[in-house]
Amino acid sequence: MPKRLILVAGNIGSGKTSLTKRIGERLGWCTAYESVADNPYLPDFYANMRQWSFHLQVYFLGHRAQQHLDMWENPCSAIIDRSIYEDAFIFARALYQMGNLSELDYKSYKRVFDLVVKGLPSPSLLVYLKAPVPLLMDRIHRRALEMETSISSDYLTLLDSFYQDWIGNFDICPVLTIHTDDLDFVNQPSHLDTVVQRIQDKLAGKEELVF
Repeated sequence: MPKRLILVAGNIGSGKTSLTKRIGERLGWCTAYESVADNPYLPDFYANMRQWSFHLQVYFLGHRAQQHLDMWENPCSAIIDRSIYEDAFIFARALYQMGNLSELDYKSYKRVFDLVVKGLPSPSLLVYLKAPVPLLMDRIHRRALEMETSISSDYLTLLDSFYQDWIGNFDICPVLTIHTDDLDFVNQPSHLDTVVQRIQDKLAGKEELVF
């Protein structure tokens, strides 16, 4: 198979990290993940979102752009947990709407974002993982990460609406939408088989069946 660059997108709790890890293991692809543990802005951001939102978004922009380029230049096919595009069209937009990012900072960020992504190679495929908000909340509660304790269903619903807008207009590469509410690719190998097959079929240009 030729070199591929796959981006995994989706709301918080949709299964991006779990799928990225297992696809990488199954197909022998390189994997890349969000900068969380080593992110110098996250503690300050969670303490004061309004003060640190712009700094955090700029940090993520630089991190994801470098990650995107590194995975593209690697001769190994690669899969990335969360895309650079979500930063602008989902999370920065949410911060702006919630009043944590000023209009000036939002416009400045978007201007830099537009310049950065123009120089990025197009991915081979965007895999969009979708699940209903109540299930997302249940998954978030079960994994019990301290930084996610303040996440509300209203916030996830807002993000979900932005995802619908974004996916509906995304044309940089083919999109494969996978509903994860009936899939358990962590514990059910057959479910992972199904996802892998759908990804391979999409990459091969085969007509997608409705699931």
